[in-house]
Amino acid sequence: MGATLDSYFLGNTYENPFMNASGVHCMTVDELNELRSSRAGAYVTKSATLVEREGNPKPRYHSTSFGSINSMGLPNRGFDYYLSYVIAQQGEAGKKNAPFLSVAGMSLEDNLKILGAIQESDFQGVTELNLSCPNVPGKPQIGYDFEMTEMVLGKVFSFFRKPLGVKLPPYFDFAHFDIMAEILNKYPLSFVNCINSIGNGLYVDLENEITVLKPKNGFGGIGGDYVKPTALANVRAFYTRLNPGIKIIGTGGIKSGQDAFEHLLCGATMLQVGTALYERGVSIFETLERELREIMEKKGYTSIDEFRGKLKSL
Repeated sequence: MGATLDSYFLGNTYENPFMNASGVHCMTVDELNELRSSRAGAYVTKSATLVEREGNPKPRYHSTSFGSINSMGLPNRGFDYYLSYVIAQQGEAGKKNAPFLSVAGMSLEDNLKILGAIQESDFQGVTELNLSCPNVPGKPQIGYDFEMTEMVLGKVFSFFRKPLGVKLPPYFDFAHFDIMAEILNKYPLSFVNCINSIGNGLYVDLENEITVLKPKNGFGGIGGDYVKPTALANVRAFYTRLNPGIKIIGTGGIKSGQDAFEHLLCGATMLQVGTALYERGVSIFETLERELREIMEKKGYTSIDEFRGKLKSL
């Protein structure tokens, strides 16, 4: 019997742990339907703001030798567009459960209004609240303001009763892992997603001596190979600090079965693919599935749970 990639997340069983990262191949219904028809185990909508946004001026994405840099500015079709879609997918026969719904209000008031609408709606699936939006000019990241994070979660869980997780920015200091974990453990979160892109990198076009992005004077979020060590560190740090009931979604630098295995070994339950999906399209999920299974079978594992979180230290 070969290895199974079955993944158990919040009471649902997925054929494999792979998903798109919110922001990649999930803007329109057509793109979401392509994800639904792909080999991805699950999928998530574009982070929705209360009203539709065009996003930042172009060029706002650039491929690099080791990944990507972007300053998208949350372009999306608006909350109602995505809520209607995820409700329509509920209960539909097939291999996937309803898609995850990602939301990112431009203010605390917007977040509370959006989550209030979800709470009152027929949507029974998983919601991701994006606390890490580094590419909106003039807007700080909630996830780097610990007092604000605690205030937001306190207000949200005063009324929100459905499955909810948060997407976090990367942290770089043990003290910050400790502080954020202490805050997150106070609330009935379903998961944390580690990590969003590393904010405010800069990439230079040497030939023309100019930045490659137009918004924010060229500053943008870094993704791809660059960020995998940071992503693995954040997955591991929160896996070892959070209550067992809070699952981890690993995001950052996943483009091969080895990358996936490492995220799972560090403690992730589901895995999101961003830069590699943008560059290679939905066919990447079939490749990731095959490569992860090959590694597991070579190592003698028949299920992910046999090695998840069991990273050894020297």
